[in-house]
Amino acid sequence: MHQLLTIAMKAARRAGNIINRASLELEKVQVSRKGPNDYVTDIDRAAENAIIEILLEAYPDHAVLGEETGLTKGSKSDPEYQWIIDPLDGTKNFIHGLPDYAISIAVVQRGKVMHGLVYDPNRNEIFTASRGVGAFLNDRRIRVSSRSYLKDSLIAGRFPVQSKDKNDYQFYNLIEQTSGFRRLGSTVLELAYVASGRLDGYCGANLQAWDVAAGSLLVLEAGGLIGDFDGEQGWMSSGNVLASSPKLFPQLVQAIQA
Repeated sequence: MHQLLTIAMKAARRAGNIINRASLELEKVQVSRKGPNDYVTDIDRAAENAIIEILLEAYPDHAVLGEETGLTKGSKSDPEYQWIIDPLDGTKNFIHGLPDYAISIAVVQRGKVMHGLVYDPNRNEIFTASRGVGAFLNDRRIRVSSRSYLKDSLIAGRFPVQSKDKNDYQFYNLIEQTSGFRRLGSTVLELAYVASGRLDGYCGANLQAWDVAAGSLLVLEAGGLIGDFDGEQGWMSSGNVLASSPKLFPQLVQAIQA
C-alpha cells in the first residue's frame, strides 16, 4: 500500500473512533442546520479536525479541502498535493442511528485523483484505490458488476430535492428502466458499492468534490466508468455523476437523456 494511503487509513480510523463513540450516545450530539436538508454535527467537525491534524502532521506542505473547514493551506503557496475529505458522509443517517455513513479521503496531485479511501466504521470496511494499481476492500481486489442490461440492474442515486425543474422527470425515467433503485444517503458508500459490485450503477446530481473524489477512483480502478449526464468528463465541475460498468454506462447515459 502506498504511504499516502497508509496515512489516510490512520486518519480515517481516528475519525471512525470518534464517530463510533458518539454513535453510542446520540442524544448528546449537537446538531445544527447548514441549509435546507443539510445538517452538520459537532462530530462532523471533530472527525474532520482529527483527519486534518494527522494529514498535516505527516505532510505539512500539502493542502486539505474539507467539507466543514474549507481549504486549509499547508506550508507551500502552490502545493503539489491536495487532500479532499468528507469526515462523515451520511450525517442525517448518523443522527437517526441508521448505520449507513462513511469517511472519505482522496489525494489529488496536480488536479488528478491519485489515491482514494472510503471507510465504513460500522462494518469496519475500508475501500482503497491507487491509480494504476486497482481497487480493494480490506486488501481484497474488487471489480464492478458483470450485469449487461439496465433492466436487470440495481442502482443508487442522489436526485434533487424539492426541485420544480421539469427535467427532474429524467431521473424517474432512469429508475423505471432498472430492476430497482436505492438511496442509501451516503454518496461515498454508494460509489464504493458500485466499485465492489454490490450496486450495478449510480446516478447523482448536485454533488461536491468531497462527495465523489475518492469514490470516482474506486470505480475507475475497479474497471468501471464515470462521467457526467452526457457521458463526458465534466462531472467534477458539474456535480452530475453517472458510474457503472462499461457495459451499463452507455445505457445509463441514454436513460438519463431520454
